[in-house]
Amino acid sequence: MRLLLIHSAHFRYKLREAIKPIAEDVKEDEKEGDYTHLLTVFCTIEKKDEKEPEKVVKMAFKEIKTHLERLKLTKICLYPYAHLSSSLASPEKAKEILNLLYLELKKDEKLQVFKSPFGWYKAFELSCTGHPLSELSREIDARATTFSDQEKEAKTREEIVKEIQSRYLILFENGKEIPLQLEKMKPKELKNIFKKEKNLKHYKEMLAYLLSEEMKVKPSKEPPSISAMLRLELVDYEPAADSGHFKLYPKGKLIFSLLKSWSKEIADQFEAVEIDTPILYSWDEKDIREQADSFHERHYRVFTPDKKEFVLRFAADFGLFKMMRNATLSYRQLPVRVYEFSKSFRYEKRGELSGLKRLRAFHMPDLHSFCQDEKEAMKDFKLIYKGYENFASSTGVDYVVVFRVVEDFYAKYKKEICEMLSFSKKPGFVELLSKKKHYWVLKHEFQGIDSTGGSCQLSTVQLDVEDGARYGITYVDQNGEERNCIILHCSIGSIERWIYTLLENALKKTKPVLPLWLSPTMIRLIPVASEFINDCERIAGELESVARVDIDDRDEKIGKKIRDAEREWLPLIIVFGEKERKAFGSGEGGLPVRFRTGEIKEMSLSDIKRFVENETKGYPFKKLPLPIYLSKRVKFR
Repeated sequence: MRLLLIHSAHFRYKLREAIKPIAEDVKEDEKEGDYTHLLTVFCTIEKKDEKEPEKVVKMAFKEIKTHLERLKLTKICLYPYAHLSSSLASPEKAKEILNLLYLELKKDEKLQVFKSPFGWYKAFELSCTGHPLSELSREIDARATTFSDQEKEAKTREEIVKEIQSRYLILFENGKEIPLQLEKMKPKELKNIFKKEKNLKHYKEMLAYLLSEEMKVKPSKEPPSISAMLRLELVDYEPAADSGHFKLYPKGKLIFSLLKSWSKEIADQFEAVEIDTPILYSWDEKDIREQADSFHERHYRVFTPDKKEFVLRFAADFGLFKMMRNATLSYRQLPVRVYEFSKSFRYEKRGELSGLKRLRAFHMPDLHSFCQDEKEAMKDFKLIYKGYENFASSTGVDYVVVFRVVEDFYAKYKKEICEMLSFSKKPGFVELLSKKKHYWVLKHEFQGIDSTGGSCQLSTVQLDVEDGARYGITYVDQNGEERNCIILHCSIGSIERWIYTLLENALKKTKPVLPLWLSPTMIRLIPVASEFINDCERIAGELESVARVDIDDRDEKIGKKIRDAEREWLPLIIVFGEKERKAFGSGEGGLPVRFRTGEIKEMSLSDIKRFVENETKGYPFKKLPLPIYLSKRVKFR
């Protein structure tokens, strides 16, 4: 079946002459049609459609319905049109299939459906609205992997999922388990477990996670990180863009770049090779459409001037899997780890958007490991888990260790899971599935806890036992036989969500502060008068190799300068005047370093350098992203 779909400002037709003997009988009021603001669908039934008419009708219905929803239209006219193909069905079959499609559309009570009679010469007038989505052509082929096939598969999956049972427990590194009947437990009962169990008494994050995610208690207020990211001039909304798309100011871009650099350093530790693939893919690609089905229409579709349809990537797998399908792999090379940093797009519902926690455009540092078998994959799983654990623990954020695992896999690899918990020095929340319902048999998550008691997934590692076969990613084993790879999907989490979590965790403190290595300004020098600016310049010059230092040279009172520095969450502040010049210049004293805690310490330049180097050791460093003098800085908000 061939379809030409036109968004029409108006469409009119008038019957001229019947084509005997195939012309449909018509009543007087059916000889003309005049409609406005509708989707006109020119439809050609082909020879191949005769074999599976019901299947091709289902597929055509879904295409038409999807386009109607995209255009926000409810009116449609189905117009028989024999000029889109040279391989036509017999008139009888064409008439039958067109009527089946008409009746299928009529079942939707929200639609106004009209049909031009079959088998007549007609005059028609059409006015196309002319926007990028106003003209669309489709070829419907029941022989391909189809939407109806996917619907059948989806129904099968839904039936399987309904049969799958979950049970929950808290697992300790020594193998001890505390069963949790979450579907029956009230929040008070859950809290009592934590009071009674010695090892969990102070593990507030676990309780917060269970209450927020498993007990479905939603935070009562907007995450305060939203106002903080705006006030600190880190991240802002862009009114000219779609909702869920953000802009970064210089300080926000610095934090973003540092996290990006660190994610690359972690990938380098695993000897991962780096690639880059497109963000735009043809919507005609079978595997991409199949994968899109699991995202429930949460994807952006783009139309080019020549009417080709593309989809913006909503996962890193698109280009990578196509690349690896064509790669020649040997068991001697495995595991092969591949890293990619790229932007992804998911059309989350407007009511679900929440600052940097849930957005529509995000940057994901993705790592995939291609392994020979389950045993090798589990070994690599532990290695990558430990790298992500080092990352998460060093940020200082509150997070919970979560595993979701199929029962028989848990029985086989419980020891390895306990080993990972031992490395984290935390018990873990475990969801045990009676059967596999996803492509993975084991999934790890670090769930960050925000200041409102909500949670969000950060890092993850997933052991995938299906996609090697699905996408044809194979290797040659020691016997020369071709085998499917086991794939690990790994990510430290989106950069945007890490910024969200870091801000939220900072806001839990009496005096919020970011980790020193991520603070846009690490040290602020405040001269008490303009005559001391040159002294501050010399100090800044001594420190700039290890720290981001700025100077508040504004014509403001010292008290205001200190308050402004604290409002910016400055980790270290040094007020410099005559007393400091004398003491520091004579070498008899140090600089009065005011810490975020309020503590003031006398420190020499070497002391300050040593402190900064110890606090930032192992982290990437970038220079100050703004002019050193506050008087020269642009106010972006």
